[in-house]
Amino acid sequence: MQTSFERIRDLVVTFLRTHAREVNHYVRCAAALIAIALFLEIFVFNFNHWATLGYDCVNLSSKLTLQQNETDETYRITEADNVIEFSNLNKEVKNVRIDFDGNQSAQNVQVKIEFTDEGHETYFDSTEYSSGVPVRTVATNDDGTEYLKLNTTGLTNNLRIEITGEDVTYPIKIKAVYINNTYPFYFLGTRFLIALAVITFIYLFRPKSSIYRISVVESSRFSKACIFAANILEIYLVSVLLFTGSNLVGVATQAYNSGSWDPTSVITTFEVGGENSQQYARLAEAMSHGQLYLDEKPPEWLQEMDNPYDKGARDELQKATGESYLWDVAYYQGHYYVYFGVVPVIVFYLPYLLLTGGSFPTAVGVWIAAVAFILGCTALLHRFARHHFKHVSLGLYLLLQMPLVFCCGILYLVKFPTFYSLPIMMALAFSMWALYLWMRGRSAKYPLGCYLGGSLCMALVMGCRPQFILLALVAIPLFWRRYISERRILTKRGAVEFLCLIAPFVVVGVGIMLYNHARFGSFTDFGSNYNLTTNDMTKRGMDLGRLAPALFAFFFQTPTTTGVFPYIQAATFDTTYMGQTIKEVTFGGIFACLPVLWILPLAIRGVRMRVRSRSTHTTAGVIIVLLVAGVLIALADAEMAGILQRYFADFSIMFLLVVVLTVFILNENISHESMGFDIAMKILPALVGVSLAYSFLLCLVAETGWYSEAYPWAYQSIIHMFQFWT
Repeated sequence: MQTSFERIRDLVVTFLRTHAREVNHYVRCAAALIAIALFLEIFVFNFNHWATLGYDCVNLSSKLTLQQNETDETYRITEADNVIEFSNLNKEVKNVRIDFDGNQSAQNVQVKIEFTDEGHETYFDSTEYSSGVPVRTVATNDDGTEYLKLNTTGLTNNLRIEITGEDVTYPIKIKAVYINNTYPFYFLGTRFLIALAVITFIYLFRPKSSIYRISVVESSRFSKACIFAANILEIYLVSVLLFTGSNLVGVATQAYNSGSWDPTSVITTFEVGGENSQQYARLAEAMSHGQLYLDEKPPEWLQEMDNPYDKGARDELQKATGESYLWDVAYYQGHYYVYFGVVPVIVFYLPYLLLTGGSFPTAVGVWIAAVAFILGCTALLHRFARHHFKHVSLGLYLLLQMPLVFCCGILYLVKFPTFYSLPIMMALAFSMWALYLWMRGRSAKYPLGCYLGGSLCMALVMGCRPQFILLALVAIPLFWRRYISERRILTKRGAVEFLCLIAPFVVVGVGIMLYNHARFGSFTDFGSNYNLTTNDMTKRGMDLGRLAPALFAFFFQTPTTTGVFPYIQAATFDTTYMGQTIKEVTFGGIFACLPVLWILPLAIRGVRMRVRSRSTHTTAGVIIVLLVAGVLIALADAEMAGILQRYFADFSIMFLLVVVLTVFILNENISHESMGFDIAMKILPALVGVSLAYSFLLCLVAETGWYSEAYPWAYQSIIHMFQFWT
């Protein structure tokens, strides 16, 4: 009798014999891609090493006039003595290496270099018409950043190095200063894998790739295996991004965030972000005590204010009394409340508190919701491809699934996995699963379970991010014909099915209204107007003047770029609106930054094709609802809250879903042998590639509160990894 191992071995051997040609082809392709990535890492990304191998290195330490430590033979740079100057070198200087002592505390310092050469008899700096030698950031614990390439003219005579920086801790220790040093060779596994991923993407999705000839329907098993592998990779990338920002995670082990680790536990959770970032945790504590307002008592001066929502007046009284107040919570009739959706507390925080007595780490909730969203997107698109658009290839499926996942704004939510991001992330996850279950229920023989599950997911959106409930309008084109036009609702079975569709909305809606009434005396008041924030929300009202700058920032503003990695910078913002505009940094509108959305104008043609080819107008209705919902949510965000980068995740998914449906329709109705289809398959991968590149680069932009601020020296190492030519 064969063992399990022997059966698996025989299956593998049989598969390899049966598909020997295909296996050999894929092995050769994989080997070629790996070889290209290796070549790039060894010879291109380490170009400076090979270019400087023949340099005659000179140690200038003997000319240093800095104070020297006799114990470790290092030189001290102090705030008063932070300039190193060498005269009469009379050498060709191609690079400078400042060898910082690796045993000192890690920090970033700013290095400003000036020199005189055959083209400059005096030190030169930036003028109205030219730029001088740029100031470089160097991490004192990263050898790779210590090498500074200089572009001098002929022989260099004098060399001046000034070492400064904000919040620099002195003294700074250096071991030596060299010129014309050979750059070290670094094989960086992360950079190699990124290069491999990029060239694999280019190879897989090139116009003539065989992946476009693999049908999702006809090659079901192989397609599912590839889609599963893509999901694993997507979840891995999201996980790396989230857990890299360790200062925002709130989880510690012996090897991760070890400074906050409790040696008696395998995993320790701790609060991050300060007192004003614990709203959900504090609400869970209040609920465990049987109350809906937070335990913390507002200061007397806040309770006595005529208008506690006036930030300027609050700040003056806080300064005068020395008593602080909670930021970004709802204040109503002498109590603090949490105005964010309550579902995250019920799903994560309250159960965790009751089971462990601790505070649930918000970042873990964001991660769970992100994984659920990725799987929901995959399930929904797979449903489209197998049951509604039968000619979808594996290549086209993956080419649309990736931007749907990565370009909808979740990467920015994962970058900042705070309590601000959690309700949006959960709303996205619930929305995708709601749409999937509804779609599955429409073709199921017994749809009651799918209808109940889908409507429950969509109803829970109200308790996460109320704006997302506009997506529930998709139910109108999905179910109108079946239950209204065909009058199925009048049959016993149809009435039960329709009841399953609406019952979760009624139950959840009533629960949320009672929750609102218990707090604010109103069934429809979520409490956001009572927010203690930058402006008086009770008097914000609706003003059409705020819409134009918001729509420009959300949709049409071009990104601000620079020649230094990660190339994207915060976009400038100007407005003629003569009132208060709530605005945080944004990085360009989605229509300008995500070229995959340039397909949207074809939606009109796609709708016409679908109407001509089908007797029903369901897909056309869904597309119209998605477009309208996306615009309305953006308008609502602008009026009710302001212009913030995380709000892009509220509406981007709507437009990306329209792109998916449009491409699927065109794929069904345009001949694959036509010139138009051939051109489209050349353009679409480029549009997707640029959109993905923008979305990932946005995650690496230095921002307040992120990894780049908490660990600037480590962030500098990331910058240097990509900017390898400097």
